[in-house]
Amino acid sequence: MQCGLGFGFFLASLIWAYVGGMGPNAWRYMFLLGVLPALLTLWVRKAMPESVVWERVNDHRRAAVEHKRSGAVLQEQELALARFTLVDLFHEPDVRRRTIIAFLMSLASTFGFWGISTWVPPYIASVAANAGLPGPQWAGFGGMAYNAGALGGYIAFGFLADIWGRRPTTMLYFVGAFALVPVLFLWTQDLTPLLVAAAALGWFATGQYTWMAAWLPELFPTRIRATGAGFVFNAPRFIAWVGPLISGTLIATFGGFSQAAIAIGAVYVLGLVAALFLPETNGKPLPA
Repeated sequence: MQCGLGFGFFLASLIWAYVGGMGPNAWRYMFLLGVLPALLTLWVRKAMPESVVWERVNDHRRAAVEHKRSGAVLQEQELALARFTLVDLFHEPDVRRRTIIAFLMSLASTFGFWGISTWVPPYIASVAANAGLPGPQWAGFGGMAYNAGALGGYIAFGFLADIWGRRPTTMLYFVGAFALVPVLFLWTQDLTPLLVAAAALGWFATGQYTWMAAWLPELFPTRIRATGAGFVFNAPRFIAWVGPLISGTLIATFGGFSQAAIAIGAVYVLGLVAALFLPETNGKPLPA
């Protein structure tokens, strides 16, 4: 499932390699093309069945809500089911702790993604332009290389997480992303090695998102699993969205893409440390 993100970005980079040279309105054409895949969600919404486990818990939830409305005294499990899910996410100490730690990990992944991956194509384009080559085309090549690596990272993460465990694999990806940022932005100058370095960085920096598909749902009980996963995946975006807006300021402050990317890449240390405090869930049953 996580590969869908990589395929989407790969296709966008491929299209941009051709659309990017269509003049000052090229970005408008890309926005229009970007609307088309959204139409698929209409079909997905109808075709995707609900989880049997969730259906069972949802029936219990409806019964608990009816008992509450009738004025009956509820048991602890019924109280949890009748509680608003976002409130329930922070009610129990153990679940609240997992939510906060997973939020910090997601913040590291998301802030690193928006602060680094969005700079890969323009950085490679700038190197190509300095070499007398068409920048927009090489930006597309850079995006394709980065997302091809991300696709490999997505797929490999699932297998590695089943072999080594969720925590070790996630930590490996955080370490890999942290180590490869300077390889791409500082130590590699030629275009062909840059594409290789971009693919390697994509493997770890974007491929690490698979921890949210593999590990995150296993941390929450069924009654709040969707809310927990949705909150952890999306809430950090209310912070990370600042990254693209201030990217120009960061680049100017640090004197270029390279130094700015190194500064942003330090956020992976946060994810690495936070991962130490989440329980390993590989091979264990889902929380009830």
